[in-house]
Amino acid sequence: MGEVDVAVVGAGPAGLFAAYYAGFRGLSVAVVDALPEPGGQITAMYPEKLIHDVAGFPAVKGRDLVANLVAQAAPYDPRYLLGARAEKLSYADGRPVLGLAGGEQLTCGAVIVTGGLGSFTPRPLPVADQFAGGGIIYFVPQPTDLAGRDVLIVGGGDSAFDWACALQPLARSVTLVHRRERFRAHAATVARVLATPVRVVVNAEVTRLHGDGVVTGAEITVRGGAAELLPVDTVVAALGFTADLGPLAEWGLRLDRRHILVDSAMATNLPRVFAAGDITEYPGKVRLIATGFGEAATAVNNAAVAIDPSAHLFPGHSSDGT
Repeated sequence: MGEVDVAVVGAGPAGLFAAYYAGFRGLSVAVVDALPEPGGQITAMYPEKLIHDVAGFPAVKGRDLVANLVAQAAPYDPRYLLGARAEKLSYADGRPVLGLAGGEQLTCGAVIVTGGLGSFTPRPLPVADQFAGGGIIYFVPQPTDLAGRDVLIVGGGDSAFDWACALQPLARSVTLVHRRERFRAHAATVARVLATPVRVVVNAEVTRLHGDGVVTGAEITVRGGAAELLPVDTVVAALGFTADLGPLAEWGLRLDRRHILVDSAMATNLPRVFAAGDITEYPGKVRLIATGFGEAATAVNNAAVAIDPSAHLFPGHSSDGT
């Protein structure tokens, strides 16, 4: 059983900033996330997309924002428990105990839930159910890994078009297939992709995958037409994600549908459990990354007092010691 001052559940922007701020306050931190990389929704859905509403950045790529947040927290040596799902919450001697999916238990001074929209599960590509080989991925953590490959992207949303933009200069070929004629992606991103050599096929579906062990080809069928076999060695199924609270819904938290109700201290109804970011709900809530940063600092400061009642709620500015 491990021990930590603050366990942050969720490694999105609010969670990563909470890890930094807890470290700044002299607290030990563990960051728990079911995804294999930090960044939450940004990493899973739009790592290459420019974000325009983060203070101090006229525009910043999602991947770069995540990397900077990780670097900001790094001097305080947070412990990352990635690919680990926080399943159960109990208490021992008044302290929260997190039970992780692998059986590990983490005793905490406080818990800060920054789970964004909850647990992400990629929507499956139907033909993949009948294909036992590899080469099917649901997000692209590192576009350079697909350099020189024949890539098929399935989907019509922002993620599909963002990855098409990112992969086109790197891959040998990029084909995007969408089952409808209209796209959900932002019009400017669609126009940018249409101006590149990316082949976009609409009113079409992937009807079969070929390969022995790994994908070597894919059949696409345009509505009312014959199947066409494409040489493909990577299929990116950008069909979106479903999100739900998962095990958090069983913790006894006071909820408003998929959101956790908090007060002005970011405290939940459970002792020593706080929340910040998109997962929270309160009157006047605005779901922005920038808002989540402030909520994370508020949650950490109030958690610090819950852990040690003699601590100051506000420890001073980070510039005071420089």
